[in-house]
Amino acid sequence: MALKTSAIIRKWFEAWESGNYRDIPVTDDFRHTSPYGTIVGKNAYLDLVAANEDKFLGHTFQIHDALYGETTACVRYTGKREDLSLDVSEWYTIEGNKIREIISYYNIEGEREIEI
Repeated sequence: MALKTSAIIRKWFEAWESGNYRDIPVTDDFRHTSPYGTIVGKNAYLDLVAANEDKFLGHTFQIHDALYGETTACVRYTGKREDLSLDVSEWYTIEGNKIREIISYYNIEGEREIEI
């Protein structure tokens, strides 16, 4: 039975908040694109996280907005850890009961801000 897109995305955030990132619901050919570049493959992504747990773990997430389709989703949230706060918007593509792709938009720490 197929899960609703919202339930799959909820599992993604729950895995990160609990620190059980190896349980993230992603396909073997998962792609993650961010301002840092694109990582292809579930194992490559998990290896990167394992090597950088100090940067990836320990966050809480405040979801501001979310749009869910049958095979896509968009979530705008703030990730917080200690004195770090990062505003993020992500587009998700779902295949079966797993996330196949995430395209993530956020400002890289230290990047110059534009004054408006």
